[in-house]
Amino acid sequence: MTTLADVAELVRAPAALSVPGDVVAGAAAAGALSPRTPALAGASVLLYWAGMAANDWADRELDAVERPERPIPSGRVTPAAALGLAAGLTAAGVGLAAAVGGRRAAALAVPLAASIWGYDLLAKNTAAGPAVMAACRGLDVLLGASGGHLWRALPSAATVAAHTWTVTTLSRREVTGTDAALPMRTLAGTALVAASAVIAVPGARRAAVPAARGAAVPGTRGAAVPGTRTAVVPGAGAAGADGRAVVGGGRARSAGFAVALPALPALLAGWYAARYGAAQAQVVRDPSAGKVRAAVGAGITGLPALQGALTARGGAGLLGLAVAAAAPLGRRLARKVSPT
Repeated sequence: MTTLADVAELVRAPAALSVPGDVVAGAAAAGALSPRTPALAGASVLLYWAGMAANDWADRELDAVERPERPIPSGRVTPAAALGLAAGLTAAGVGLAAAVGGRRAAALAVPLAASIWGYDLLAKNTAAGPAVMAACRGLDVLLGASGGHLWRALPSAATVAAHTWTVTTLSRREVTGTDAALPMRTLAGTALVAASAVIAVPGARRAAVPAARGAAVPGTRGAAVPGTRTAVVPGAGAAGADGRAVVGGGRARSAGFAVALPALPALLAGWYAARYGAAQAQVVRDPSAGKVRAAVGAGITGLPALQGALTARGGAGLLGLAVAAAAPLGRRLARKVSPT
């Protein structure tokens, strides 16, 4: 009889901690942080789990040889149940995105779902596999940006996609092992990814911050004008037309934390690079299957630190810290349920 633990292993439940940060980073970059952002993140998690279930269904014969302990080949989950779960989670994810984000969110959720299934059923074992998976993550970031200026989230989407390419490229050698050249290439890619998370995006605006009607903002020189619905904080870098931060009220187009912590993106990006880079360096020294699998796990569980850096770069510093906090939690949970 299939248990909840079997389903959690099938969909690699803890690995979903690496998913909400895509949406949050995209929303922060696009000036679209709002009460609907958590629901869009939930839709993203449902689609991620759908992809994991579809992946194991598609690989059931291969796993019977290479990974017989997985839920389907071990008989703990039937192929029909896995396929049905994947289909149901896909419908739920797309439906939730459309319900909370309207047509713009649906226009991204549908190709995201199609890309996920396309990877699992067609592209995974081809040369296009890493690129297709990278596209999935890039679309996930843009899903979060669907309520704002989509183009502003393109650099963040490209950064997350590039990271995903390195992880997916390594994952193709989880069973057989590799040579030292592959992890050296992905390690160089990781360094570039970390650097790109720190570079300021020209023309980008930072996340807006809710404020009470006519309230001053402590610690700034830009107090609200009494009787108005909007406060302006010079230098905070949010979505005001004049380049100043727009704070609060019903006219604010997005919500989040605008925190003056200019070093935070660099700190979080450095943390990401150190953890994931160290695991890849181990593969350079010992390119065995076990080390490759460990590096892939580090890439999955370390992604929230990168997402946190991108969120902080978008002006939502405290939210970026919250996103990055999922990294150590994910590593702890990965000891119980494998993320790969």
